Amino acid sequence: MSSVKYRIKKNTYFDSVTLMIISKEIKKIEGVKEALIGMATDLNKEIAGRLELSNAEIEELTPNDFFITVLVEDEVKIEDIMIEVDNLLNQKKKARSDDYMPPTLDSAIKHEPESNMVVISVPGKYAADEARKALKNGLNVMLFSDNVTIEEEKELKDLAVSKELLMMGPDCGTAIINNVPLAFANVVRKGHIGVVGASGTGTQEVTVLIDKLGEGVSQVIGTGGRDLKKEIGGSMMLLGIDALMNDPETKVILLVSKPPAEEIAEKILKRVKDSPKPVVVDFIGGDKNLIEEYGAYPCISLEDATRKAVALLRNEEVKDFDGFDLSSEEIDKIVNEEVKKFAPEQKYFRGFYTGGTLADECMKLLSKDVKDIYSNIPLSPEYRLKDINVSTENTCIDFGDDEFTVGKPHPMIDPMNRVERLIKESDDDEMAVVLMDFVLGYGSHMDPVGEMIPAIIDVKEKMAARGKHLCVVGYVCGTDNDPQNLKESKKRLEEIGVIVMPSNAQAVKLTGLILSKIK
Repeated sequence: MSSVKYRIKKNTYFDSVTLMIISKEIKKIEGVKEALIGMATDLNKEIAGRLELSNAEIEELTPNDFFITVLVEDEVKIEDIMIEVDNLLNQKKKARSDDYMPPTLDSAIKHEPESNMVVISVPGKYAADEARKALKNGLNVMLFSDNVTIEEEKELKDLAVSKELLMMGPDCGTAIINNVPLAFANVVRKGHIGVVGASGTGTQEVTVLIDKLGEGVSQVIGTGGRDLKKEIGGSMMLLGIDALMNDPETKVILLVSKPPAEEIAEKILKRVKDSPKPVVVDFIGGDKNLIEEYGAYPCISLEDATRKAVALLRNEEVKDFDGFDLSSEEIDKIVNEEVKKFAPEQKYFRGFYTGGTLADECMKLLSKDVKDIYSNIPLSPEYRLKDINVSTENTCIDFGDDEFTVGKPHPMIDPMNRVERLIKESDDDEMAVVLMDFVLGYGSHMDPVGEMIPAIIDVKEKMAARGKHLCVVGYVCGTDNDPQNLKESKKRLEEIGVIVMPSNAQAVKLTGLILSKIK
């Protein structure tokens, strides 16, 4: 028999990411069927209710209170769970014991009065106040938090512009300032290509590929994904362009974003037209002619953008790249060997991405070969999934979208959502190809490949037992200097039969060729 057991600690605070990770660890304990460890915010209380782990006493708690609630087999004692939670919290404290942890922004400013930048990661309802306070104190801001209203974002960015400060975000996940990676970022060379990105994984992709091509970055400035919307006006991308134009270390500027509002695109490109430095623009799927009209270099893909930026830096010929690193003979061999293994009814692909921009790039590039791609972030409304937890024919999922991360860590931190989805899909006899990204670097899970490998093996074996073949195409977004070990990650995937490609664009192109052959 099972029952819900709980404990409460009033007026005790722990950060949300730490508690989400501890919840995951507690669920691994034998006899624990479900667990939620969190601060008693409205969101956490709602999740506890949905999981049937709540009660009247938890409902009465305030956001300053901490609670542990678990569904466990009757022989599991809540006291033993508490001991394990305390152990995990103490491990986190010990790992950070060498650092001074100021409890408030005011005390941090007092402790480090010379600092000029703050990274803010608090629940969205408190984030705008903290960002406003930082800007008024003359600090540049990287706002990692999401769930900040667009009206608050506009107000904060106007304040930042008036003070000539950066307001990166909200929901800004990637930046590299003065060679220091912030939040999700890879270990890349220092160099002369400056990047302004309204896209987290898109920015990671171009910085990683710049490094692979032997060059480096001067500054990487994130803006947050809504910056180029009409309501915001692209103020941080404009400020970022100005900063890079004035930066003596920056020789080439690279802009990355999903397609902006039309009038904002023109506003950005008018600024680019005045740039004394070459500018490469990848408004993913954006208006190529408009970009050329303003003297910038348009792109086919994130990889193409990177290659053009590197060519400009080296004074080499700038040309489109939409091919493969492997020869056409090698690609044909891979495609033909995969296609002949499929059963006749196998025809659909599944894109299971942790990165939204990589998922978006996948759909835009693949739409040349596959016209109907369903998604939680579809290219057109008629292809929005009715249920994000159920795939329809060709489906591409962004597991980092807000719909999947309410009350849970981002899939780059905790891949479990994607693991469970892949296992669930193993019953689908029409599934042929699965396309996946693995994003390395600071902020990401320490072994995203290792977390996924057992599920890939399991699904391949289940489908093989029914006479089906699962083709898995992977892309590892990382560098040799990232903490997760790029070479070892690729090797482990290839050992279990995953076809690992050198960029997201090449992984998508290969998938398109395979799907074209099995139609």
